[in-house]
Amino acid sequence: MKLATLKDSTRDGRLVVVSRDLTRCSEVGHIARTLQAALDDWAHVGPRLANVAEGIETGWQPTMRFHEHEAASPLPRAYQWADGSAYVNHVELVRKARGAEMPESFWTDPLIYQGGSDAFLGPRDPILMADEAWGIDLEGEVAVIVDDVPMGASRDEAHAAIRLVMLVNDVSLRGLIPAELAKGFGFFQSKPSTAFSPVAVTPDELGDAWFGGKLHLPLLVSVNGKAFGRADAGVDMTFDFPTLVAHAAKTRPLSAGTIVGSGTVSNKLDGGPGKPIGEGGAGYSCIAEIRTIETIEHGAPKTPFLKSGDELRIEMEDADGHSIFGAIEQTVAKYDKE
Repeated sequence: MKLATLKDSTRDGRLVVVSRDLTRCSEVGHIARTLQAALDDWAHVGPRLANVAEGIETGWQPTMRFHEHEAASPLPRAYQWADGSAYVNHVELVRKARGAEMPESFWTDPLIYQGGSDAFLGPRDPILMADEAWGIDLEGEVAVIVDDVPMGASRDEAHAAIRLVMLVNDVSLRGLIPAELAKGFGFFQSKPSTAFSPVAVTPDELGDAWFGGKLHLPLLVSVNGKAFGRADAGVDMTFDFPTLVAHAAKTRPLSAGTIVGSGTVSNKLDGGPGKPIGEGGAGYSCIAEIRTIETIEHGAPKTPFLKSGDELRIEMEDADGHSIFGAIEQTVAKYDKE
């Protein structure tokens, strides 16, 4: 089942069920007005939405055209957005770039920060920034949305609570991160609004690509129309999603609608840092990673961070080359406060 939220005059939009090929959708306001309302009563609402999804595919359910550019993020705002760093290779590289050692415990104890969840960007909304000197970066990720998770949940309980999967652009401001983290109190200004894919899908929709609590498909990232990354989200993921969810719930329950992210998808190559696509590697899901490797190999970074007018795209395709979640397509633009 694939779900999306269409923009309207309300903050939370209206929920629709989307066809597998992302061309059609059905309004389901009589079942649940919003995705959050559906998640709040998933045991009863989920099966009804699944019936609508089946009706769309078999032809008996009335539909209308689905346009990705009309979609908000599946949850335009959420009670909680907790982003992990499951690809420890990425953590090691970006810490090296700012001269920070990585504790050995990072390989055994997950990292998670609590991001801002009051206003997510739509998948086609621009990334508005007042100052390019802040070091604007994309971060391609995968995320899950969970049902209620009790405090102290086991990994199996956490796995069973995963309801939906989607893609992420976790925008980061690399120029602000070092000074902010040096204060010892975590990210805030350096992590502006996040964007999610037009569609969120149930794990069963992913077939054999979803196993072991991971999504085993390449994450396709392009910048200004040029392929930038195709790292496999199921490779080099040190902590799977059930482990991340259970870690987040260690000392608190998680409410239905909580989003848990994987962190930047990152692959190694022959045990070392990844290489650009043009050199036979899987490329990168963020600019900071290639800049770190350039610094290691050449003494200084060459690839610039994003600037006004730059365009990015994040997508994932199934084995037949069809888009699963729709595409995050964003343009960086100057923010002018009126």
